[in-house]
Amino acid sequence: MDDQLYPPSITGKGASFPPGGSVLDHAFGTGDQFTLGVEEEYMLLDGETFDLVQHIDTVLAAVEGHEFQPRVNAELMQSVLEIATPVCHTPADVAVHLGRLRSYVCEVAREQGLRVGSAGTHPFSLFERQRITAKDRYRALVDQLQYIARRELIFGMHVHVAVDGPEKAIQVVNALIAHLPELVALSASSPFWRGAPTGLRSSRHMVFAAFPRSGPPPRFRDYTDYAQVVNQLEKTGCIPDYTHIWWDIRLHPRLGTVEIRICDAVTRLDDVIAITALCQALVKHYSELYDAGEEMPSFHRILTTENKWLAARYGLSAPIMDLHTSARNRHPVATIVRRTLKTVEPHARELGTSDELAGIEEILRRGNGADRQLRLFNASRDIVEVVRAIADATEAVELATANAVSA
Repeated sequence: MDDQLYPPSITGKGASFPPGGSVLDHAFGTGDQFTLGVEEEYMLLDGETFDLVQHIDTVLAAVEGHEFQPRVNAELMQSVLEIATPVCHTPADVAVHLGRLRSYVCEVAREQGLRVGSAGTHPFSLFERQRITAKDRYRALVDQLQYIARRELIFGMHVHVAVDGPEKAIQVVNALIAHLPELVALSASSPFWRGAPTGLRSSRHMVFAAFPRSGPPPRFRDYTDYAQVVNQLEKTGCIPDYTHIWWDIRLHPRLGTVEIRICDAVTRLDDVIAITALCQALVKHYSELYDAGEEMPSFHRILTTENKWLAARYGLSAPIMDLHTSARNRHPVATIVRRTLKTVEPHARELGTSDELAGIEEILRRGNGADRQLRLFNASRDIVEVVRAIADATEAVELATANAVSA
C-alpha cells in the first residue's frame, strides 16, 4: 500500500494535480519520458528475536530533520516502513538512491535495537499481533475492509515509469498485463505465512487477492474509458480517490506514470535494480510500438490471471501459457522471461541499462528470494534463521551501489 505523497513528483517537473480534481487532470508528458521511481516496504524486526515490532513511530522520530525524512514513511501497520526514491533517470540512479536509503534506515534501526528486512511476507509473525498506524487514511481503510485490511501483513515493491501521454499510458498498461507473471516469478519472496511453508513461492499475492479492486486491471479502450470508470467509483463514494484502486499495474495520473505494483518486496538490491531495468525497458518497448501505430498485444483476463496464479504458485519453474504465440502451449516462465529479454535488449542498449538488465539472467540462474528462503529452511529447519538471513541480505547494499557508482 504505497500512496504516500512524497516530494518531488517522480515525473521530475513537479506538475500540479489539483486536490479533488477530475482524474482527467494528469501529469503525463510534463517530465522526461521513462524516468523512474521505486518504493519499497520493509519489515521492522526485533534485533534479537527477529519478530515484527510496532516501532514505526520510533524510527520516524529518529529520522526527523534528516535529508531523507521525506522519503521514509509509515504504512498501514506499525511494523512496516516504506521508503521512496526521488526521480531517477536510470536503474543505476535507483541503485545509488536505494543503496543510500537502505543503508540509512538500517543504521537508524540498529541504533534502536532493531533490524530491517525486505521480503513479501514475514515468515512467522502473526497479523493479529500488529497494530494499525494512527492515520485517518488507515483507520478509514480498516473501518471499510475490516478483517481483510487487518490481515494485510504483506510487503511489496512498486516501480513507477513516466510516460508522455495518457492514451499511450493506457495502451502500455494493457500490453504489460501479459508480462505480470514474469515479474511475479522474478520477485517472489514470500513462501511462508504464519510460521509455515505454504507451498507457494508468493503467498503475498494470495493474501492481497482478498482486497477489492486488486489483481490484474481490466483492459480499457482509452483514457476516457478509464476516467469514466474511476469517476463513477469516486462520485458514488465507493472510493475517495483513484489511489484506492490497487491493481497489479495501474496509471498514476498525478505523477504521470505507469505504476507496476505486482512485485513482492525484493531482498537483494541487485535484484531490485534488475527488475527495475526490465520494467523500464518494457515500458519503452510498448511506448514505441504505440508511437509506430502498431497493434498492442492484449489477452483475455482469464488467461493472464491463470498465468499469474501459476507464477505465484511455482515461481521460476512455473509452467505458464505462452500467450504471444498462436499455439499458446505451456512453457517454463524462465523461457518466456528469456524471450522477453531478447525483445527489450535493444531498448536497454538505447537507455544505457544493458548491464542492469543482465541481472535478470542472474536471478534465473540462482533463483529468486523464495528459493533462497526455502533452501535455508530446508537445510536448517530454523525459521528464525530465515528472517535473520533476510535482514542480512537487505543490509548488504554495498556491492550494487558500488557497481552503480563505477558505471
